[in-house]
Amino acid sequence: MSTYSIAQAKDQLSKLVDEALAGDTVTITRHGKAVVELRPASAPASGYWPPEFIDEIEAEATTLPPLREGAADIVRGMRDERP
Repeated sequence: MSTYSIAQAKDQLSKLVDEALAGDTVTITRHGKAVVELRPASAPASGYWPPEFIDEIEAEATTLPPLREGAADIVRGMRDERP
C-alpha cells in the first residue's frame, strides 16, 4: 500500500495510476488523514455474480432461521396490508 499527500499525487498522478493498475492500493491523504483510495475501474458487468459472492450468500443463509410460510405468502400478506 502506498500513501501520498494530495500535493504529491498531483505531481505523480501517472505513476499512481500505474501503481493502482498493478494491484497496489494507493491512498491519498489530506492533512495526514486518508481521504481517497485509488484503484482500477471495475470490469464491465458480465451478468453473473462472482462465485465468491454466491458462496458468501449461501454461508449466510445457513445461519438464518427457516421461514414459517412461503415467500409468495409473505409478499401477498405485505401487499394486502397496504393502507
